Amino acid sequence: MTPLLLEPGQLNQQQLRQVLHSPVKLTLADSAYPQIDAACKVVDDIVASKENVYGINTGFGLLANITIDPNRLTALQQHLVLSHAAGTGELLSNNIVRLIMVLKVNALAQGYSGVRQKTIDTLIACINHEIYPCIPSQGSVGASGDLAPLAHMSIALMGLGDVNVNGNIISAKQAFNNAGIETIDLAPKEGLALLNGTQVSTALALSAYFQTEDIFSAAIVAGALSVDAAKASDVPFDKRIQQVRRQTGQAEVAGFFRHLLHNSGIRQSHLGCQRVQDPYSLRCQPQVMGACLDNMRHVATIIDREANAVSDNPIVFSDDNAVLSGGNFHAEPVAMAADNLAICIAEIGSLSERRIALLIDSNLSELPAFLVKDGGLNSGFMMAQVTAAALASENKSLAHPASVDSIPTSANQEDHVSMATYAARRLVSMCHNSATIIAIELLAACQGIDFRAPLTTSPVLTTAHQKIRQQIPNYTEDHYFAPDIECAKQLVTSGEFNHYLPPGAFASLS
Repeated sequence: MTPLLLEPGQLNQQQLRQVLHSPVKLTLADSAYPQIDAACKVVDDIVASKENVYGINTGFGLLANITIDPNRLTALQQHLVLSHAAGTGELLSNNIVRLIMVLKVNALAQGYSGVRQKTIDTLIACINHEIYPCIPSQGSVGASGDLAPLAHMSIALMGLGDVNVNGNIISAKQAFNNAGIETIDLAPKEGLALLNGTQVSTALALSAYFQTEDIFSAAIVAGALSVDAAKASDVPFDKRIQQVRRQTGQAEVAGFFRHLLHNSGIRQSHLGCQRVQDPYSLRCQPQVMGACLDNMRHVATIIDREANAVSDNPIVFSDDNAVLSGGNFHAEPVAMAADNLAICIAEIGSLSERRIALLIDSNLSELPAFLVKDGGLNSGFMMAQVTAAALASENKSLAHPASVDSIPTSANQEDHVSMATYAARRLVSMCHNSATIIAIELLAACQGIDFRAPLTTSPVLTTAHQKIRQQIPNYTEDHYFAPDIECAKQLVTSGEFNHYLPPGAFASLS
């Protein structure tokens, strides 16, 4: 378990990745507690004064005009959490739930939510004991925040609902007893502060963004291998072409290809060939992948802000002794960022699928049909390309923007919503699809490189080729192909190809 000292509002990329991929022992910086206490005092003073303030001593949503008896304020918060724990669908993974919980602590600990130290510390104790609430994946429209999934997280703090501990689903009460953690009775505003917020959609978007980095890197390597396998030209990657276009991502991606293809023996063998131009899937990689890189960097910036944001409502400003009701729970920034990322994921996969189709077509690649000897007896990569095509087309449908959809809720009080949670959640399937497509291309490109022997690719790409061949042999004849594809996909999703790009190739979440 890796130690993590949390300075509220300052989570960086390394820490976010760490939380997503492995358990952490979370410690909140001592400097956070005075601000937490100050905001809590503002709430206590409002309760004592009997002033009507939304979420503290009133109903919620359309019921905000109903004043609640001071003796029932704890019940108010408890009822809110219980009634909102109405999610459905498959449970989110422990990794995602852990990230959600850390993001929630990060928001609450900034001292603008009016919750007690005890509530935050209980959430931290769950993280440190690897007690992960069972959170259904469906039921949020992304405003007012991720209400239903965060309610499922929150009932665990009250000793209700189920949690996942070491892969076993048990009652929250039993898990708390086993760990020696006290359950809590929610104080005024605490239920609302726990439920309001964009932490679920943000965690899902973060996970997808990190996966997209891995997919992008692997696609660059696969694309470079395909250039050599198809005996394509490297002229489209010339620095001068990129300079006059003035697109940053395009110029950088072209630089990646120049680096990967440097000193390729295959390229040297056909410098004087008569082919004038290559198909777009080879020639326009800097333009397409560069656009993806630019947009991924924008997405990273938006998600970084949201990971460190205070996104509940109302917000407590202890310096001014003010509680202001706004709309920071509206997850439109996350929804649009997720939609943008969906386009990138779809395009990366789409371009890769076209290169697979090119490689198996002997008229275009001048390689054996379907990349196999004894064609007819062997079908080679015929069906693997069909699989890639199916996944690429599926991604086209999934890439339809979710943020343009809205459906009124809460008796039209919440009349415009972001759909951010779905926007981010559907990226999981899209990443799987594109990772699989790129895995197939890696196998196809390596097969093409093998057919070019005794000519060899560049020294850099030779190391990538050897890495693949260490686990997946040359396709000599038809065999059970799915395990090969799965093995290559594991290389893609493991980040194995990230180091082929220069450090800092992606936007820094800092």
